[in-house]
Amino acid sequence: MPACDVKPLPRDFYDRDPVAVARELLGMLLVRINSEGRSAGIIVETEAYLARNDPANHAYRGQTRRNASMFGPPGHAYIYTIHTRWCLNAVTEPAGVPSAVLIRAIEPVEGVKLMRERRDGAELREVARGPWRLCQALAIDRALDGHDLTLGRGLWIARPNSPTPTPASIVSTTRVGISSATDLPLRFYLADNPFVSRPARPDPSERQK
Repeated sequence: MPACDVKPLPRDFYDRDPVAVARELLGMLLVRINSEGRSAGIIVETEAYLARNDPANHAYRGQTRRNASMFGPPGHAYIYTIHTRWCLNAVTEPAGVPSAVLIRAIEPVEGVKLMRERRDGAELREVARGPWRLCQALAIDRALDGHDLTLGRGLWIARPNSPTPTPASIVSTTRVGISSATDLPLRFYLADNPFVSRPARPDPSERQK
């Protein structure tokens, strides 16, 4: 696996606009440790969900028991289910401001055998390509909802020592799998990475400048 700073990203990394966090999470290392062992992958695709004027945000109509973690402090996990599958988000901005970044895909780099076993022997490219697949591959479920990602225990995100992605290597497109606010360009992924869930063919203007 790539050399990395084993310390988790600090809380102030998450205490910012979700768009900035979504872009800067690309290239970071998502780490999971449980009784089965350690597994990890490089984040290659994210989506931002805004606290204001974003009807695709689960907190758009207010706080509920289901989305309560989104209203908590930044740097915590918000995990929800869709069609019996789990999806992992990192909560952003100050407590009381319900925004988050969905981790859509990772490139497996450690504990690959374990991840493939959890995914019933899936091919490497399919192991964590999409939000529910990566949760299955990393054994992430609702029990980790509200988990503090800044503690460096169980589940966290670290900064690899490898160079961070350049703006030219980041593609921005509209989000997928939603039925509202479909025109907002809030999905970000690493160009030409085979582990991205749904690559697009954007216009040159859609690449970050």
